[in-house]
Amino acid sequence: MGDVISSGSPLMLEDPSALLFDVSGVDITARVSDKEGIHEWIPHRGDMSLLDAVVYASEDYTEIIGLKQVRAGEFWVPGHFPDLPLLPGVIMVEAAAQLMCWMFNIRRGMPSPAAFLRINDCSFRNAVTVDDDLYILVKELRFGSRGYSAGVQGIVDNKIAFEAELRGMVLPEKKAKVDG
Repeated sequence: MGDVISSGSPLMLEDPSALLFDVSGVDITARVSDKEGIHEWIPHRGDMSLLDAVVYASEDYTEIIGLKQVRAGEFWVPGHFPDLPLLPGVIMVEAAAQLMCWMFNIRRGMPSPAAFLRINDCSFRNAVTVDDDLYILVKELRFGSRGYSAGVQGIVDNKIAFEAELRGMVLPEKKAKVDG
């Protein structure tokens, strides 16, 4: 059986009230969905498929914890920055948006491409680098038939790496054309 959140867990902060929701009792080794399962609900693929797992989902799917394992082979590592690879903030926020999209689609009961429209009150607090496990918390703020918003946080090594409020919506039923 997996480890339940404890004082040594990467999700336990000095001030647990700083987290979006109570994570006590969450098994961070659990897998609600692996990468393949995530792909059933969101369209992101290749280098832009940023989530490795969903480790927790509340019964009503309004609070979610996802995992992004930061590894040396990722496309940004050689250039951001040489000899000091720091995960770009935009990728952290994109990973959170993908998790929010997964949550929204699960709630709707159908996979749909979605785009995030707005990033509010975003702040970056701690560095994330190669070999870190970035846990992403998403807490629903609003859910509608075409749009949604959520508070998001990234946690690494018992510290908040970033936090923001994101808003997204379902994209129209058009197929994107790619010039070849």
